[in-house]
Amino acid sequence: MKKISLLGATGSIGTQTLDVIKLHPDQFTLEAISIGKNLTLGLDIIHTYIPKVVSVIDKESYEYLQSRVPDNVKVVYGDEGLIEVAANVESQVVVNAVMGSVGLKPTLKAIEAGKTIAIANKETLVTAGHLVMGAAKTHNVHILPVDSEHSAIFQCLNGEDKKALERIILTASGGSFRDRTRSELKDVTVESALNHPNWSMGAKITIDSATMMNKGLEVIEAHWLFDMPYEKIDVVLHRESIIHSLVEFQDTSMIAQIGSPDMRVPIQYALTYPVRLALPLSKRLNLIEVGKLHFEEANLERFRCLQFAYDAGKVGGTMTTVLNAANEEAVQLFLNRQISFLDIEAYIEKALEQHIPIKNPDLDTIVAVDQETRKFVNTLI
Repeated sequence: MKKISLLGATGSIGTQTLDVIKLHPDQFTLEAISIGKNLTLGLDIIHTYIPKVVSVIDKESYEYLQSRVPDNVKVVYGDEGLIEVAANVESQVVVNAVMGSVGLKPTLKAIEAGKTIAIANKETLVTAGHLVMGAAKTHNVHILPVDSEHSAIFQCLNGEDKKALERIILTASGGSFRDRTRSELKDVTVESALNHPNWSMGAKITIDSATMMNKGLEVIEAHWLFDMPYEKIDVVLHRESIIHSLVEFQDTSMIAQIGSPDMRVPIQYALTYPVRLALPLSKRLNLIEVGKLHFEEANLERFRCLQFAYDAGKVGGTMTTVLNAANEEAVQLFLNRQISFLDIEAYIEKALEQHIPIKNPDLDTIVAVDQETRKFVNTLI
């Protein structure tokens, strides 16, 4: 029986992780969770799975839950609560499915505690990839990707000589506005931006998909997960989201991982690796029905956020921290209807331009730069 700690249980990845756990009660038990603002859903999860520890965002949520959970469930809150769920319980695997850079500290603490990390939180590696991967190496901890693209690469590389790897190719759906020109993006609404053609995801990641920042963050994540230079990480538009990513080797051979677009597949693989279990919830892919697959160039002039990510990644240091923090703040401003869709990339660009990067930053420096960037972005309104 594998004990799981789940950061972000009420989010999209979190609820799909619960689907997998529920499907295999003989394989998994939910040891601890963190939940966000959806306390109603959180309570449903608590009463269904009875985790030993539950972390909430703030003291108000803590007080609300205290009288509503079973007596044997411990409620904690804030940053220390996240760390408790990640590092201070008897779990073997920590699923990091929270949104944003809040996932960084608990992940580092979980690595120090020797937990296997199933990482769905891009921002942790984008913000501090050198710290996370360095800590994982020091503590001999596995970092298993949950994102469909990185899981695909991970699976394609199983049993292969990493030294023979020539190139990584990340596929991208293109998001909600893949068929629109830049001039057609000036007045798009929040509702239209949230209408993703292929995947069911949370609001922030859906907007990131529309700007292609999501793919930019994945490029940086791939750099750290697979120790590849940015020059050997490509992005290609693939509308069907059936080929989840590919690798190319020195002998020109390419291997792709394909399947129906269902996040429960990479989630389950991260939880069961190196074993594969049945997943009857997922629709099997019928290649005859698919018929054709399409590929297009990911134009960096059209998708400027993707260019920003490549540029920030190559500079390194705190530049990727700024990229992530500026994007998080700008996306939230758009979701709040305070700025336009194209303002997202404009605000990110200004934040990057004003920052003087710091090489090899420690955690305190990263946190400080993150906070400074968020404040700067909010002065632009």
